Amino acid sequence: MSITASHELTSETTIGRPGRLILLNGTSSSGKSSIAEELLATLDGAWFHLAIDQFHRIRARREWTDETFLPVFQRTVLGFHRAVAGMASAGNDVVVDHILGERWRLADCLTVFAGLPVLFVGVRCSLPELERRERERGNRTVGRAAVQFPLVHQHDRYDVEVDSEHHTPAECATQIRTRLNQGLPTAFDELRSAHGLLAVD
Repeated sequence: MSITASHELTSETTIGRPGRLILLNGTSSSGKSSIAEELLATLDGAWFHLAIDQFHRIRARREWTDETFLPVFQRTVLGFHRAVAGMASAGNDVVVDHILGERWRLADCLTVFAGLPVLFVGVRCSLPELERRERERGNRTVGRAAVQFPLVHQHDRYDVEVDSEHHTPAECATQIRTRLNQGLPTAFDELRSAHGLLAVD
């Protein structure tokens, strides 16, 4: 096969079905990244892990005021959603690591991920344990989890929930894989029907 031919799209590489999304939602330090690593190691196929923290890390460093940073922050989150949707629309399966700390984030996901199969996973952990992890790791802003804690699960509807405090990342991943194999997810469709949750704050 020539080099030119090897780079042409084939029937196996052309876009067919949309990819699946496993959307992990939880506070900072709740264990989402560790669970995502376990999923990528154990799920069949070429899954990707995309995390909102990755997108914040690759943004240019500037001295922002709160006023000037807010629109930059919001555009980063909105762009993250569209990057995830783009990967899935091209047929890629993606584990999404996110913090749905305000209603507008969930509302945008419900819109942008329309037509994509989304397994919505709640990653739960108690606040004392989150605070202990923040102090122990040393690379997290202490107090961030406390701010996020009352917000991230306020919609209170998931396809599956895991307890990262009392179960290992591998055990949480097993629960998620089991639900993935049980049939189509329904939480996002149910949330789209909950009209009050669709308004952007």
